[in-house]
Amino acid sequence: MVIKNVELETVCGVTSTLPDNEFPEFAFAGKSNVGKSSLINALMNRKSFARTSSQPGKTQTINFYRINDAFYYVDLPGYGYAKVSVEVKAKWGKMIERYLQKSPMLRCVFLLIDIRHEPSANDKMMYDWIVHNGYEPVIIATKLDKVKRSQVAKQIKQSARASVFRKRRSVIPFSSETKQGRDEIWDYIEGLMENSAG
Repeated sequence: MVIKNVELETVCGVTSTLPDNEFPEFAFAGKSNVGKSSLINALMNRKSFARTSSQPGKTQTINFYRINDAFYYVDLPGYGYAKVSVEVKAKWGKMIERYLQKSPMLRCVFLLIDIRHEPSANDKMMYDWIVHNGYEPVIIATKLDKVKRSQVAKQIKQSARASVFRKRRSVIPFSSETKQGRDEIWDYIEGLMENSAG
């Protein structure tokens, strides 16, 4: 996929009205330190367009990035961040749920998990939530470069067969350092766009 232009078009807070977009949307969900901004930057072929931070929980809005004037990457707020109050978490939850329920252009939700660890209770909650709202999440296992090469197959299998998921999943392993997995995600998005166009 050739990325010609990228624009942060809409930023939605808890009281914002969701945009009435005309192009397909592809959303990215994951806990706060899973590398979501790094993944989105890699998919936009930009180094730091989506803000990355050493402080987890920085994304507190739903950010719509318009790509090639043809589709959107949608960055959802990270979940499971301990320093955010229960009240704020509840507001974020309602905001994400409203988006999942109301956006007619949403084509797919990618759920990011850390390849080094078993998916957490928060990952399971987000997975169930996405399924409840009518989408089958595509699992991306991030931080691939943090795992020894000899351990990669084992960790992918652990992610795919995790008990938190309802059935065995196919998993796309991804590294923000080497960009491994990026082409596979791009191909998946392009396939969905072709199907929706047909």
